[in-house]
Amino acid sequence: MEEEFDLIVIGTGSGGSAAASKCNNAGWKVAIIDSRPFGGTCALRGCDPKKVLVGAAEMIDGIDRMKGNGITSGSSINWPELMAFKRTFTEPVPDNRVENFQKAGIHTFHGRASFLNEEKIQVGEDVLTGKHILIANGAKPAPLPIEGTEHLTYSDEFLELDELPAKMVFIGGGYISFEFAHIAARAGSEVHIIHRGDRPLEQFDSELVGLLMEKSKEIGIHLHLNTEVNSIEKKGSSYIVNGSNNGQPVHWEGDLVLHGAGRMPDLEDMQLEKGNVEREKRGVSVNEYLQSSSNPRVYAAGDAAATAGLPLTPIASMESHVVASNLLKGNHRSPNYKVMPTVVFTLPKLASVGLSEEQAREKGHQIKVNKIDTSDWYTYKRTNEKYAMVKVIVDEQTDKILGAHLISQEADELINHFATAIQFDLATKDLKQMIYAYPTAASDLGYML
Repeated sequence: MEEEFDLIVIGTGSGGSAAASKCNNAGWKVAIIDSRPFGGTCALRGCDPKKVLVGAAEMIDGIDRMKGNGITSGSSINWPELMAFKRTFTEPVPDNRVENFQKAGIHTFHGRASFLNEEKIQVGEDVLTGKHILIANGAKPAPLPIEGTEHLTYSDEFLELDELPAKMVFIGGGYISFEFAHIAARAGSEVHIIHRGDRPLEQFDSELVGLLMEKSKEIGIHLHLNTEVNSIEKKGSSYIVNGSNNGQPVHWEGDLVLHGAGRMPDLEDMQLEKGNVEREKRGVSVNEYLQSSSNPRVYAAGDAAATAGLPLTPIASMESHVVASNLLKGNHRSPNYKVMPTVVFTLPKLASVGLSEEQAREKGHQIKVNKIDTSDWYTYKRTNEKYAMVKVIVDEQTDKILGAHLISQEADELINHFATAIQFDLATKDLKQMIYAYPTAASDLGYML
């Protein structure tokens, strides 16, 4: 079949859905394509299902912290039951998304999209011609330069495990490894994280990461830093991970070896060169309007686009709205990356927004750093939380917040207050005037400034 469209969207996640819906509502003829079940990574293989598992681990962590302080009996995670509960969130998504798109009049196509020329996309036996094309098909695990990668398990497979392995080895010290390791450890697995650098989670404050590492070791996670992985081999029903540390060979045996060493744009087999779509390592090369620098009919958003945006669901959604606006009204709107709060959903959580101390100084700011160990504050002491700290970076001349970095059970919610302050250029004196409900974590904000 051959058919013409005003807009062809490749990807049904956050980076594609908003633009598809907005242009469809404006009367455009829109097609949307996905090679996987409709819904995108966040709803099906990332943020949402992960947070369901984190919620269970959070309950176990809370019980463990309060033993001897009013809690006398513990509990445990029943993995098959937890996964069945998780699937109540994910299983309805693909059919619901397809139904909603089709009800709205958006044409849906399943299959891998590839360019035939600057305006034609092939999906299976269908050829679609688009006046405009949006590439928003996300990211995939980056290939690892080691032998035996066929034995790796990936994050989306972890989220579908019917049984949790007794012993797990995570390659890479990024947020995927840490989040899943904290879940698995609290579900009873022996967990190892192997990281080639001297500290993991490099984009977060080093001192707060150090606290998270202490907590990780406390719950039984084995951290192996400055360690290279050379190969993975199968041994019966288990796997052997071979590596080196300071030139000495090291080995680990596990029932599962999980890839947690970064992701890359999922563009490899799309025949971009046939579409005259230039790309770089971080994704499709785009201008300030998210338009391809080489093919003006093409736009890109989310993890598929080479922008300053972090690979986060809200950023992909924002970029999709920007693309829709530029398509409908002509190029006039650029994405705003001023505020990009991000959270590692370990227990405790690690959160960050804005500039680090180093970045603030590099930009010439005269700064004040409010570093406070909050573990003895009522908010955290009442649940016996040992690891809680905040760092707030304030411009001394303007009294405005430049960045905030937190570790605690409340960090995921608190970081949004700091993000709001940065977005709207609020001074610390403004925040101190705010009256919050008490006792809540937010009511501590004034004392952090």
